[in-house]
Amino acid sequence: MTSPADRPEPIPHDDELRDRLVRNLARHPRLDASTEGRRHASVAIVVCDSATGPDTDDPAELDDPPMRDVPGDVAGLTDKMENVSGGAAFLLCRRASRMSSHARQWALPGGRVDAGETVEETARRELAEELGLELSTSSVIGRLDDFTTRSGYVMSAVVLWADGQTVLVPNPAEVANVYRVGLHELCRADSPRFVTIPESDRPVIQIPLGGSLIHAPTGAILHQFRRVAIDGHHGERVDHYEQPVFAWK
Repeated sequence: MTSPADRPEPIPHDDELRDRLVRNLARHPRLDASTEGRRHASVAIVVCDSATGPDTDDPAELDDPPMRDVPGDVAGLTDKMENVSGGAAFLLCRRASRMSSHARQWALPGGRVDAGETVEETARRELAEELGLELSTSSVIGRLDDFTTRSGYVMSAVVLWADGQTVLVPNPAEVANVYRVGLHELCRADSPRFVTIPESDRPVIQIPLGGSLIHAPTGAILHQFRRVAIDGHHGERVDHYEQPVFAWK
């Protein structure tokens, strides 16, 4: 894992970054997946500001031992999301332990697309329901590829820009904790990682953040956000990356 001294500097949350993200997302030839026979969900990558250093203690209740079902080398990892804030950030949730599926797993804010909704409307509605964050239609700055999950969902990723101070009020029925993760954390030299599993011939993608690893679908979506929106590699795909077995249900 990359030491704090080797991590990139925080990225300023300013108009220059917003313009770069808008420009790069507009140039990306997006892939849309068929929702026939699948459920449709929308997730939100919310780009907001964050202060450096307020996230030195993650209060989440963890499994014992932590990360017991995670494939690959997890030596030294705590599953805690600490020391990741600073500058432009995105919002990452740890799902509530009482959730019927994917409890305690890492996720972007989001949920099922209701009849008659666009994916942008769903992303904004779910932000309000899960995190108490209401953003206007003008906050939507682009989209990434759809990602088809092992559990039968098509996930559409919507990128939103939040100005000013972002006040978050997590809904405890759905969200155990919410974290502001600096975009620079996605740009670390040790990210992404790949491991193999006997159940699939596709590589499992892992995004190191804090003391944990973020897997597909969330990890794949975040990696494409980095490569397309931040780095400007238009047309880079992530649909061939595998999920760990614990996320298949």
